[in-house]
Amino acid sequence: MRSGLNIAFFGSSLVSAYWNGAATYYRGILRALAGRGHRISFYEPDAYDRQKHRDIPDPSWARVVVYPADGEEGAYRALDEAADADVIVKASGVGAHDALLEAEVANLKRPGNIVVFWDVDAPATLQRLGENPNDTFHQAVPRYDFIFTYGGGDPVVRAYREFGARECVPIYNGLDPMTHFPVPPDRRFTADLALLANRLPDREARVEEFFFFPASRMPAQRFLLGGNGWNDKPMPANVTHLGHVYTRDHNAFNCTPRAVLNISRDSMARNGWSPATRVFEAAGAGSCVITDEWAGIEHFFEPGKELLVARDGEEVASILLGLTPERATEIGRAAYRRAIAEHTYGKRIELVEKILGARVETAP
Repeated sequence: MRSGLNIAFFGSSLVSAYWNGAATYYRGILRALAGRGHRISFYEPDAYDRQKHRDIPDPSWARVVVYPADGEEGAYRALDEAADADVIVKASGVGAHDALLEAEVANLKRPGNIVVFWDVDAPATLQRLGENPNDTFHQAVPRYDFIFTYGGGDPVVRAYREFGARECVPIYNGLDPMTHFPVPPDRRFTADLALLANRLPDREARVEEFFFFPASRMPAQRFLLGGNGWNDKPMPANVTHLGHVYTRDHNAFNCTPRAVLNISRDSMARNGWSPATRVFEAAGAGSCVITDEWAGIEHFFEPGKELLVARDGEEVASILLGLTPERATEIGRAAYRRAIAEHTYGKRIELVEKILGARVETAP
């Protein structure tokens, strides 16, 4: 591979995880790429108050360019600046001028460079394409050299190919051991079960089932909820809502409770093969994870040994009632060993580099 690719990446935000679940994924992937000598420029819009809720400064391993979200001029200026990069990436869900960026990043294709659409919510994007034949992204899909997704497995690959994608490759979520690791417990996060999830329309019913229902059945147990949007949500008395939890507190949030709950969004659960960043964050902290059931779990962690799987809220309650602190610790340690061995972002970018390197070497 050409030494040190210049990579321009358009995404929601690298410096803020506020209403931005993809931040952990971006940071893990891009820090790992930078560590291999690639130069990263990350372009993000000043949207959704994310700049007011930064949880990291501009990192040493990436140049962050924040452009205005009001009007299209800022997006076009960023596109002009990114045009000379070796690899130009448009992520899904940037949050401002997405249709413009989808089309214009594809337009930056020239001899010798690579343009990539990196989908961090492939089931939602594919549903959007299926429901709207007039969506302009239909014309853009075949013009990208690659579609990368952070999950989805074969179902997503087949669907993207049906929409004309040249190549579609899942680059799964993973663990950045420099960010997520075991820490001492913090009494702020003492609980029997903790959930970190923003309130979203395609997740709320599952949160009702997998979190609030078992909480209502177990009044003697303490439940902890972190994330945005829940302020006006009626909750059982034994649920404590923390609001937004900054990433600096994620390790303590994961290490302190007896177990941590993962709840997939509706589309992710239906499609399967879509492990959330939260699963790897928690595993990296040595947490005992209870997750809702979805196809492909066993590809990442062994159910019953490295994490626990529940089909509904009744099973969450049953698991929690029988979960001793010793058993929780054993499962958390097994998850940590598996994550460190197989699921770091260093492992994930081996595939990214192989794909990009082969294309760069054969580019005219």
